Amino acid sequence: MGQADVTAECLGVFFVERTVEFSILGPIEIRVDGDVVEVRGEIQRVLLIALLASEGRLCSTGALIDELWGENPPRNAENALQAHVSRLRRRLEAAESRSQRHRLVSSPSGYRLLADEDEVDALRFLRIMREVRDQPRMDPAEAVRKLRSALDLWRGPTFDSLTGGSICQAAAARYAESRLAVLELLYDNELKVGRHCEIIPELRELTETSGLNERLCEQLMVALYRAGRQTDALAVYRQMWARLKDEIGIDPSPTLKRYERAILTHHPGLRRTADHLALRH
Repeated sequence: MGQADVTAECLGVFFVERTVEFSILGPIEIRVDGDVVEVRGEIQRVLLIALLASEGRLCSTGALIDELWGENPPRNAENALQAHVSRLRRRLEAAESRSQRHRLVSSPSGYRLLADEDEVDALRFLRIMREVRDQPRMDPAEAVRKLRSALDLWRGPTFDSLTGGSICQAAAARYAESRLAVLELLYDNELKVGRHCEIIPELRELTETSGLNERLCEQLMVALYRAGRQTDALAVYRQMWARLKDEIGIDPSPTLKRYERAILTHHPGLRRTADHLALRH
């Protein structure tokens, strides 16, 4: 037992390490030892999101005032911000009672919220994405397991559809782009393990709802071809070609055209045992 623990015990004070989870990939939640800690009011929730999205970096007082009130800050905006920070700090400290951790830290120029990577769902999501992306030789089945677990962290629209200001909006865009990157990684690995039939419904929905994403279109074409549905694969290409022309006035990329030619010529790179990614180069 360390000296601090002995002193605490002698004083009859016992510090307990709480399990804390901050969730922002969907409805905004704080859970302490599994119990929900409510954060009421839009301003309090935007403040929490902005601090968490800053990932432990200092948020300046001016940036937080802009985030919470935009072009219509209240009179004595710094005092109003300080009051909201104090309220959020009290909420966190009450939830983590008998813990030594001070999460919401003030400085002369702003505020920081301290949270470990494992305590914030968005940070866990980004960590898993990096683990898979940075290990291209990872076993595809293991990559699928990890990426599916990352996507399970999403429980709805980022920040529960709260827009906030520039901090929240930039973070929401970053997380959305990362989610799309994870989906692309996932389906590349699903194709490697031979689950082309299983992912066709997911890819069909995504190609219709994720904008003009040619990468997902490529993956759907490969999945359909490997499922013995060459005609359907070519139809997907034609649909994407028409959408690109109608919506932004361009032709498909050379890579997407390469996949169409590969399907027409039964390229060996499309075989179930081949690495379809070789066709991208």
